[in-house]
Amino acid sequence: MKDLIKKLFGTDAVKPAQSNVTPAWITTLKDNEIFVFGCRNSGRHWDGASAFALENFGAIMGQREGRQGQSYAIPTIGGVIDLKEIHESVKTFTRYAAEHPELHFLVTPIGCGGGCRTPSEIAPMFRDAAKLPNVSLPREFWYILDR
Repeated sequence: MKDLIKKLFGTDAVKPAQSNVTPAWITTLKDNEIFVFGCRNSGRHWDGASAFALENFGAIMGQREGRQGQSYAIPTIGGVIDLKEIHESVKTFTRYAAEHPELHFLVTPIGCGGGCRTPSEIAPMFRDAAKLPNVSLPREFWYILDR
């Protein structure tokens, strides 16, 4: 993964906290922006950011992971999903973002609402994604990554 990031973007360092911070509230997207949200393992987008993505950004009911219209789902809750599985999905997202430098990904604080996880559990999973210039992370994730 690090080799892919370095090859595509020529960097191996995490960006400073001031750059690429996801807005606290997203209501519209530019044509090249993708809304990254946490969802249920079943892909049922009933509440929170997943319901917002379903209503506004092309999320698909029943699709639990990956690109969906102008959104990207990462499963964070439901069934027996654990931190290891979330981390694998974040790695898959990071590869996708690295392969699509023409897009800008606005990551919401996935798993930290209905998923009942804390930023200190989730943010470290985005360490490689944080190296990509086309990925924005929530401010609370940057605080943890910059420690």
